Amino acid sequence: MQPGLTDHIKKYISLTDVEEQQIRDAITAKTIKKKSFLLEPEHVCKELYFVSKGCLRLYFINKKLNEQIILFAIENWWMTDYESLDSGRPSSYYMQAVENSEIISITKTKLDELFTAVPKLERYFRIVQQRAFAATQTRIKYIYSMSDEERYHHFSGLFPAFMQRVPQYMLASYLGFTPQFMSKIRAKKI
Repeated sequence: MQPGLTDHIKKYISLTDVEEQQIRDAITAKTIKKKSFLLEPEHVCKELYFVSKGCLRLYFINKKLNEQIILFAIENWWMTDYESLDSGRPSSYYMQAVENSEIISITKTKLDELFTAVPKLERYFRIVQQRAFAATQTRIKYIYSMSDEERYHHFSGLFPAFMQRVPQYMLASYLGFTPQFMSKIRAKKI
């Protein structure tokens, strides 16, 4: 098992050597090239992905035929389309590597087996998902309560390194405005 995943899990729960081996047996490490897709619309999402290194994005194509990014995942973050994963119905999202990435995947079937074998893993995933959900709620609040410029400055203040890693058009999509507006905001700052 990748040390990053082990370390991450151990921040929330303790694991015995046997439990670590059970997890190691259930996961798959993958290297994903930049721009490669892990999921596309009309396909059922069957795995959860933990980012060991790199960056992933989850997006859909809106009515104006623009990409609308709803999530990024960087090191030590999980990503999946939970609706498709849980329901078995086709996804409406694209999941793509923004950078060359190293990920760890686990299928829903293997995860369910692990929850039976290592019940405390449910606590780990509950905590991780609660934190992710809280971050999503906060992002939605900012979209409705801040101006585009305030949202940009707030996000860039919180995540300056991330601002350098991700192309500006993707940041604009994630923050809810156009790349042209992003250019105007950045021009003011310079």
